[in-house]
Amino acid sequence: MLNIILFGPPGAGKGTQSAYLVERHGLVHLSTGDIFRSNIKDGTELGQLAQSYMNQGQLVPDGVTIRMLESEVDKHPEAKGFIFDGFPRTTAQAEALDELLNDRKAPVSCMLALEVAEEELKLRLLTRAKTSGRPDDADPAVIQKRIDVYNAETAPVASHYADQGKFTGVDGIGTIEEIAERLSAAIPND
Repeated sequence: MLNIILFGPPGAGKGTQSAYLVERHGLVHLSTGDIFRSNIKDGTELGQLAQSYMNQGQLVPDGVTIRMLESEVDKHPEAKGFIFDGFPRTTAQAEALDELLNDRKAPVSCMLALEVAEEELKLRLLTRAKTSGRPDDADPAVIQKRIDVYNAETAPVASHYADQGKFTGVDGIGTIEEIAERLSAAIPND
């Protein structure tokens, strides 16, 4: 089973590249943002629990997030593997994901990190705001805050997988196809 964590800062191209990797390698795409929205919209028990934290302006605890992710993994017993997009965001989440997948005898295969300079990220996000109607990408101050939070809280997760020999940095500059080829080349046993 091929389990890939696609990693990188906001605007690095994770969503775009996830679609390519899903198609090329027959993986199931798991985006925590999509999973949250679906559970909340469907009024699931976990969705209601997550919404209760969000309504109070709090982060959804890792345990709730992991339970949602586990539920999604369990919905795809025939999967060749998964691509995790937007997760894990903390070392505690990485440890929980490792435990979840190791219990299924299907550990994380690799973390592929899209590496893009901060100025390019800002340009991409501003462009995305114009083309995809994402208001969170239109404000330079919000963009900077998102990048700062990523650098302070999420980027350290890379060392968790580097310590396991599963981290590969991939140049995230170029055409979609060039970047996709670099990502595919970095996947072990492919």
